[in-house]
Amino acid sequence: MQFSDIVGQDAVRQLLVRAVQTNHLAHALLFDGPTGGANLALALALAQYVNCEDKQGSGTPTADSCGRCASCVKIQKLVHPDLHLVFPVANLSKGKTSEAYLTDFRKFLLTQPYRTLPDWLETIGADNKQGNISAEEARSILQKLSLKAYEGPYKIMLIWLPELMNTTSANALLKVLEEPPAQTLFLLVTNQPDKLLITILSRTQRVGVPAFSDDDVATHLRQHLNLDETTARRVAYLADGNMAEALHLSTQEGTDSEHAWFAEWMRDCYRQDLAKLVKQADQFDGFSKEKQKGLFDYSIRLCRDLFLWQQGAGALLRLPDDEMSFVKNFAKVLNTSHIERIVADLNEAAYHLERNARAKMVLLDLSLTFTRIIK
Repeated sequence: MQFSDIVGQDAVRQLLVRAVQTNHLAHALLFDGPTGGANLALALALAQYVNCEDKQGSGTPTADSCGRCASCVKIQKLVHPDLHLVFPVANLSKGKTSEAYLTDFRKFLLTQPYRTLPDWLETIGADNKQGNISAEEARSILQKLSLKAYEGPYKIMLIWLPELMNTTSANALLKVLEEPPAQTLFLLVTNQPDKLLITILSRTQRVGVPAFSDDDVATHLRQHLNLDETTARRVAYLADGNMAEALHLSTQEGTDSEHAWFAEWMRDCYRQDLAKLVKQADQFDGFSKEKQKGLFDYSIRLCRDLFLWQQGAGALLRLPDDEMSFVKNFAKVLNTSHIERIVADLNEAAYHLERNARAKMVLLDLSLTFTRIIK
């Protein structure tokens, strides 16, 4: 991955290149950006640049790795011996550490770098298990960092979604961040920095990665998926800066199923159709854990859209026609206090779901509550 492969993000790119060129690169960088953003791609591009044997355009804003030397070729394939990848895995029979899933993760990233956790867990068949970075992973990290760099000037530890570390692994990372080995570069890629230990945040240099602009997303879709201008701009508008979402929408794998599920759920609650609500709870129980959480996240986002529409801020909404029509009609049924109550209940349900409450009971309880609210 070269910087030139990433559309937009010029300010962040120049910041990183300048830090390398002036020898002011911090030993630990926290790439903090939204889901579906360029944070992982930028981390990979930096890893390739620092170990490149023939850096191009030194001293210019367009400086980049050469993409041809032995180091670049290996990092592009994610097989460089000095590049160590750590990422969330599910507790499956295959193993509890990243090493067991490394081949799958390489294929996953090489397809395209704008990835999300649900995509990854679906790839490895996690079903209803959640992804996390375990204590065994922490011991593996310490073992890898005890070795010197094999080929390049830097030994690089790239950790994707460190917010999913448990307490033991987070404390182990904190210790090595406090006393880092020589010529070791930590690249932490996060979507939720508020879930990281404060002590980890204080020992890393934050690199703020903004969401893609609509123009950036449209350009990427035209170049990589050969979409026409009109389609690319429509998809970019709906994705609202989320490249992963844009790619899903482009292949018709977007939020259609989520909206259909939510709309049916709300209609059944409005009709107080208990038989259908019980059946829907059974169906919900069979979804993977990440899909269950994704449906709750979508429900909360749509409630936000309902609130904005009621407050006369419809111009801020970025919704397909069917979702916009649903928002306009459903807003007639609810008032502001109803929406506040629904969002509070959805957040509480998501909290219990994270802690492995039975999904069927969580949704059925929500459904019965909503039948009383939506009348």
